[in-house]
Amino acid sequence: MFSLYGCTFLNNTLSGVSTQSSQRKISAPPPSVVVASVSSNGRPVDRNVSILMESTLKGMRDNAPSSSPSQSQVTEIEPASTVGGGVEDVYGEDTATEDQYITPWTLTVASGYPLLRDPHYNKGLAFTVKERDAHFLRGLLPPVVVSQELQVKKMMANMRQYQVPLQRYMAMMDLQERNERLFYKLLIENVEELLPVVYTPTVGEACQKYGSIFRQPQGLFISLKEKGRILEVLRNWPEKKIQVIVVTDGERILGLGDLGCQGMGIPVGKLSLYSALGGIRPSACLPVTIDVGTNNEQLLNDEFYIGLRRRRATGQEYAELLDEFMNAVKQNYGEKVLIQFEDFANHNAFDLLAKYGTTHLVFNDDIQGTASVVLSGLITALNLVGGTLSDHRFLFLGAGEAGTGIAELIALEISKQTNVPVEEARKKIFLVDSKGLIVKSRVETLQHFKRPWAHEHEPVRTLLDAVKVIKPTILIGSSGAGRTFTKEVVEAMSALNEKPVILALSNPTSQSECTAEEAYTWSEGRAIFASGSPFSPVEYNGKFYASGQANNAYIFPGFGLGLIISGAIRVHDDMLLAASEALAEQVSQENLDKGLIYPPFSNIRKISAQIAARVVAKAYELGLATRLPQPENLEKYAESCMYSPNYR
Repeated sequence: MFSLYGCTFLNNTLSGVSTQSSQRKISAPPPSVVVASVSSNGRPVDRNVSILMESTLKGMRDNAPSSSPSQSQVTEIEPASTVGGGVEDVYGEDTATEDQYITPWTLTVASGYPLLRDPHYNKGLAFTVKERDAHFLRGLLPPVVVSQELQVKKMMANMRQYQVPLQRYMAMMDLQERNERLFYKLLIENVEELLPVVYTPTVGEACQKYGSIFRQPQGLFISLKEKGRILEVLRNWPEKKIQVIVVTDGERILGLGDLGCQGMGIPVGKLSLYSALGGIRPSACLPVTIDVGTNNEQLLNDEFYIGLRRRRATGQEYAELLDEFMNAVKQNYGEKVLIQFEDFANHNAFDLLAKYGTTHLVFNDDIQGTASVVLSGLITALNLVGGTLSDHRFLFLGAGEAGTGIAELIALEISKQTNVPVEEARKKIFLVDSKGLIVKSRVETLQHFKRPWAHEHEPVRTLLDAVKVIKPTILIGSSGAGRTFTKEVVEAMSALNEKPVILALSNPTSQSECTAEEAYTWSEGRAIFASGSPFSPVEYNGKFYASGQANNAYIFPGFGLGLIISGAIRVHDDMLLAASEALAEQVSQENLDKGLIYPPFSNIRKISAQIAARVVAKAYELGLATRLPQPENLEKYAESCMYSPNYR
C-alpha cells in the first residue's frame, strides 16, 4: 500500500500487501470507465498515477481466464494470513481486521520520486526490478537490488563507525525519517546494542540539545497558544486510528530536570520502543509534548530553544489545558486509546494519574512502569538471596513518583502473598528523601504521596545512618542524584547482608546512584546489582560480573500491547503485578548463575508477548476487556498482533 498526499492504494500485484482473509471477487470496470484521480487536498494526481492505474486494470483484464463469459472479467483474491486481535491495520501492512470491498480503480498510488521520500513505504535499493518498473523508479535508483538483510548489515557497519553516542542517535533518527521499516528491523535485530542509543542514556543528551539538533517534527506540539483548539490540532495529525499516545510536559526529563518543549525526545523514543519491542504499529503511535513554558533559565536564554519563552504555567491555567487535551483525545480517538504520562513532575504526575485513572485508559510509566519492572527484579532476586518478599526490609533513597510507586507495588504484592492489609505491608518499607528518613513527626510537612510511608520512628538525617538503623536487606535508589550510594553505604549494606541487593535506578548514567564497578568492588563481589542505565561487565578478583538493567522497556511495550489487544478500558494494579510476575518467569537459571535478575534484551519481543498475554488474561478476569470472545491461546494471539518490519 502506498500513499500520495494522503490518498492510498492497495495494489496487491505490485506492493505485495495482503488483502482479505477470505476470497473476494472483484469485477474490473469496463474499459470505458474514466478514472479521475484527485488527492486529499483536491489537487489532481500526477499523470503517471493514471497511467499506472490504467496498466493495472489492463493487466486484470488480460490475465483473466479466457473462458470468462463477459468483458468485465473476475479476479480471484488469494486467501492470506491474518493478524488478529483488532490491532488496526492502518497501512494495510498485513490484513484488515474486517473484510472490506476493494475498488482499486477509484484509488491512487504514489510513484516515482515521492515514493522514495515516503518513510512508510520507501525500501531504497530493496525495490525489485518489477517494482521499479511498476512505480516509475527506473533511473531514480542505482541499478543494484539488495535485500533488507544486506541493508541492515550496511547500516550497522555505518553505525559502529560513530564514536559519539549522540551521532548514533541522530543517524538512527535520520533512518527513521527515511525508511521506517529498515529502522525497526535494525533496532529489533540489534536491540541490546541500539537500545542505549534510541533511549537511555543517549536520549537524555538528545533532549538537552534538542533545539540544536531539531530537523523536522516527529509528533504534536501542543502549547498554551493552542488552548481552545486542541481538538483541531489533533485532527492535523495525518494518522486517524491512534492506539497509543505518549505525552510529556517536559518538567522532569529523566534525572535532568525541566527541559520544557525539548522533552519531545522522550515520547518519540518511548513510542519507537512500543513498535520495536511491543509490536504496536508505528502508524498507531502519537508522541505529544504539552508546552506550558519552562523554568529553565538556560533554555529561556538559548537562541535555539524551540518552545514557549515564558515561565511554566501552573494552577488553573495548567489544569485547564491538560483537561482540554484529555477530553479532546477521547473525543477524537475513542475510549480505548492508551495515554501514557511520561516525565511529569511529582506534583502533577500523581494528581493526573488519580484524576484521569477513573475516566481514561491512562498509565504513568515513571510511577507504574518503573514499579513493575523493579518488582520483577526483586521477585527474581529472591532466588539468589532466599526468603519471600515479606521476609525482607526495603530502604529507598528517593521518595518521588518512582520511589513511592515502586514501594506501593511491593506492598501490594506482599499483601497479595500474605493476605495482610496493604497498610501492614508498608511497614517493611522505608523511604529517605532530601530531608532524611520519612517518619511520623514529619507528616504535616509531607506531600500527600509520601504520607503513607511516614512510620513511627526517630528522625534519621542521612542515608548511611538509615542503613545502620533500619538494617535493610534491599537498597533501592530512585533519587535522580548521582553517586549517592557511597563506599560507606555499600560497605554498610555488605556488612549487614551476605548478598546485599542494590538497585541504582536513576537515569541517565551520570545520575546513577553508583556504578556497577563501585557496587561489586565495594561489596567484594557479593552484591546483587541492577541499574536504570546500562553498565559494561565488571571484572573483580578474576571474575566477571554482568549487571542487569532495570529498564522500563521490559514492561511498558508488552503491557501496552496487552491493553490494546484486549480492548481494555482502564488500568488496574493487578495488571501491573501480572506483568511483573510474567517478566520474572523469563529469567533462566543460566541468567541467575551470572547474577542477572533480568533476562537478556535479545529475546524482548517474545518477553513482550508473554507479558501482553498475562495482561490480557487479567483484563478479562477483571471484566475490563471489551474484545470478545476471549482468545484461547493468549500468547499466540499476542504474537499474531505484533507489527513486523519486514518489507512487503
